[in-house]
Amino acid sequence: MSLISFKEVRPWAKSIREVVVERRMPVWLADPNYGEFINDRRLSQKEIDTIVAWVDGGAKEGDPKDLPPTPKFPDDGWSIGKPDVVLSMTEEASVPADGVVPYRYFAVPTNFTEDKYVQAAEIKRGNPAVVHHVIVNVMEPGQGLLPAAGELRLDSIFARQGGEREGGSNEDSGRANRNRNPDGMLIGWAPGMSPLVLRPGVAKLVKKGSVLIFQMHYTTNGEAAKDRTSVGLVFAKSPVEKRFITAGASARNLIIPPGAPNYESRSSFTFREDSHIWGFMPHMHLRGKDFEYRLVYPDGTSKILLRVPRYDFNWQLNYWLKEPVAAPKGSRLECVAHHDNSVNNKFNPDPTKEVRWGPQTWEEMMIGWFDYTLDSQDLRKETVAASR
Repeated sequence: MSLISFKEVRPWAKSIREVVVERRMPVWLADPNYGEFINDRRLSQKEIDTIVAWVDGGAKEGDPKDLPPTPKFPDDGWSIGKPDVVLSMTEEASVPADGVVPYRYFAVPTNFTEDKYVQAAEIKRGNPAVVHHVIVNVMEPGQGLLPAAGELRLDSIFARQGGEREGGSNEDSGRANRNRNPDGMLIGWAPGMSPLVLRPGVAKLVKKGSVLIFQMHYTTNGEAAKDRTSVGLVFAKSPVEKRFITAGASARNLIIPPGAPNYESRSSFTFREDSHIWGFMPHMHLRGKDFEYRLVYPDGTSKILLRVPRYDFNWQLNYWLKEPVAAPKGSRLECVAHHDNSVNNKFNPDPTKEVRWGPQTWEEMMIGWFDYTLDSQDLRKETVAASR
């Protein structure tokens, strides 16, 4: 629903007043006592007071000549600007009218003849009505036989987040896939997530000859549908110093009892060399209650980096730090979450059921996604050395 013009806004004036006073809108779920984030959507108290005064004063239109310019939205739908390349599923996916659709995987060759550093990336869903979420992973040459273009018939190996990472290791409770690209995830989309736009000097790496694996989660809506999702990439235009790495610390041994109001799950990641943390994206399903990231330093002291006291599955936000946080060698990023499987959780599909890890919404997950760089890495020097 658009709220650009006075005609569109005026009928909602009282509702707008209510949700901004209660800080339910704009949606921002982080506890303000921990961390500063560049994408913080909260209104200032002065902005809230201005809206309240306008509504209490009769929500009048005012002089149209004082209006700011109308925002311009891109005609092609790409908020990252015109992509340098758009890579799409090579075939349409057919989604049935009803029933449960298992995760599906589509191989999309990049055909890159040289390594590419990605400064920005955005997923464009082919059919938003049936696309529940998307994860685009990178499969590099040397990781085994690269798949041909098209749909893959395999289990969720590309979604496994356990095991080794460049500069660290994941002590999650599940399976480890130790032969993956250390930064397998290129970008994801779920409700509330924004496109990936990185600061100059850091970028995602897609090696020449790599194949993208689109993990597609479709949900049925009563009508048969088709989908062909795409990802747009903008390449770095200035020298890249560090590779931007995404990892996930997950708790896969979830056994949530029926009716449990505050089931706790934990996961962690240990940094094997000096690093900096840039951002977070906590992920759970409908029983997710709260989520916390805490950095434990080698001397035993700790610091809360992000706390989400009221997790909302419908708003899976990224939290980008204003300044990256140093994680010295030996530091441990600990994730602690709670799940509400009781009748008090209005989103709970069935409080009478024991719940375990699973990909579908009525099952449960706990993944503490985060992004980091390695202090020792300087790709500018590596590039110069390689060119000699």
